[in-house]
Amino acid sequence: MDPPGYNCFVDRDRMDAAVQDLGPKELSCTEPQELKQLARQGYWARSYALRGKVYQRLIRDIPCRTVTPDASVYSDIVGKIVGKHSSSSLPLPEFVDNTQVPSYCLNARGEDAVRKILLCIANQFPDVSFCPALPAVVALLLHYSTDEAQCFENACRILACNDPSRKLVDQSFLAFESSCMTFGDLVNKYCQAAHKLMVAVSEDVLQVYADWQRWLFGELPLGHFARVFDVFLVEGYKVLYRVALAILKFFHKVRAGQPLESDSVKQDIRTFVRDIAKTVSPEKLLEKAFAIRLFSRKEIQLLQMANEKALKQKGITVKQKRQFVHLAVHAENFHSEIVSVKEMRDIWSWVPERFALCQPLLLFSSLQHGYSLTRFYFQCEGHEPTLLLIKTTQKEVCGAYLSTDWSERNKFGGKVGFFGTGECFVFRLQPEVQRYEWVVIKHPELTKPVSSEAAAAPSPLGRPISSDPADRLSPFLSARHFNLPSKTESMFMAGGNDCLIVGGGGGQALYIDGDLNRGRTGHCDTFNNQPLCSENFLIAAVEAWGFQDPDTQ
Repeated sequence: MDPPGYNCFVDRDRMDAAVQDLGPKELSCTEPQELKQLARQGYWARSYALRGKVYQRLIRDIPCRTVTPDASVYSDIVGKIVGKHSSSSLPLPEFVDNTQVPSYCLNARGEDAVRKILLCIANQFPDVSFCPALPAVVALLLHYSTDEAQCFENACRILACNDPSRKLVDQSFLAFESSCMTFGDLVNKYCQAAHKLMVAVSEDVLQVYADWQRWLFGELPLGHFARVFDVFLVEGYKVLYRVALAILKFFHKVRAGQPLESDSVKQDIRTFVRDIAKTVSPEKLLEKAFAIRLFSRKEIQLLQMANEKALKQKGITVKQKRQFVHLAVHAENFHSEIVSVKEMRDIWSWVPERFALCQPLLLFSSLQHGYSLTRFYFQCEGHEPTLLLIKTTQKEVCGAYLSTDWSERNKFGGKVGFFGTGECFVFRLQPEVQRYEWVVIKHPELTKPVSSEAAAAPSPLGRPISSDPADRLSPFLSARHFNLPSKTESMFMAGGNDCLIVGGGGGQALYIDGDLNRGRTGHCDTFNNQPLCSENFLIAAVEAWGFQDPDTQ
């Protein structure tokens, strides 16, 4: 029989058999790596009582601010905040953004308690301005708390975590929106088939991805969410990205080939997640999630920081309506000699989220500026990133997304030297569409993260590398963050007076001569690509496009 202290907020008749006490009663493990494995295996998931003990222990060990509200604070303030009113008649805090409190098999007393706890948290955390995940967190913690005050204290400790490397929940719109952008970037790289479907059926794919936290904190059934939370408390925020990617993969597998409407795809995913128990068990969901070989935690943190920076530059720090991504490429004012509006929109769906709302700006056209590589560099310098488009005399179309300003080539003293980052990719559009990303993204086994000793070592210029991850790891997917077997896996882009090269090692993905007249393409180690068009080709047209913020027009 379950300990009654854990069940005082729970409607026992609605509880699923999966949360009864069927497993071990104690956990003696203290080693982080062993705890991680036990969490993934669901060691305490089979015991309602043990899960409660483990949650208390894991939350107690979270490093927090010196002054963090505890159970006694709740006892002191709850009466003043709720008063004689029923908490169900009081509005929820603004920071939940109209998120409904998931029932999670709570009884009326439990649902009432969640609202009271959220109102007290709002009183104690005036700096929390946007946190739609919190109702689900509180509702779950209430299952494993002896009383409201203990649940309040545990939720406060999650919010008050002060370890910069251990992000737990977003607490501002800026953090939330940049997380949504980061999730979109990860979908673009790790769920390309699902991403292609979303782009095809969605008027605004970014709005679909902005729903990703709701899938986890609200739509997932209790049994699935509790298993995700088990691992989340041990491993942190990265787990949430993994599970959301897995959900999208399962959705694509189930719905591929079925008709989807643009105005319903967001709701279709929510419904799928709500009913996920019919097709996917919690174990299958986590198995899929951990089969995704994601970037390191530091690399994801850097991507998140880049997205936050882009939002700040656009002045997006509070909730506001965002424009449709498709409108970034306007049919009425876009003209290219190489690609159609539809093709440019397809390319735009591949670029990092922080540039997806920018509009294409023609920097160079061989038909306007002449067939000169020198003029190409002159027109492109000062712009980052850029998009290279090539049309051959055989009407083949290919190109590259290039992450770094072409002025970087000047650092090599006139010699051809490679630069750029792992965000670069190459593609072909005609005769068929194919994109090739940095080989490390699909084959992380080629590399190991830079060791802490290497990170602390002096830079090649003799200056010590900063301990601040924003300094040490910038820019995102810089080759120096990885122990690569050779330089051939990081030959992203290079430019000299007589040639332009994209991709290297064993060949070049693209090579263009100084007259922009001839080129060649083949397999290269950096992108592990097939030839992008005829291996030796004559150029009909070359274009370079930049990314213009709509507000600067």
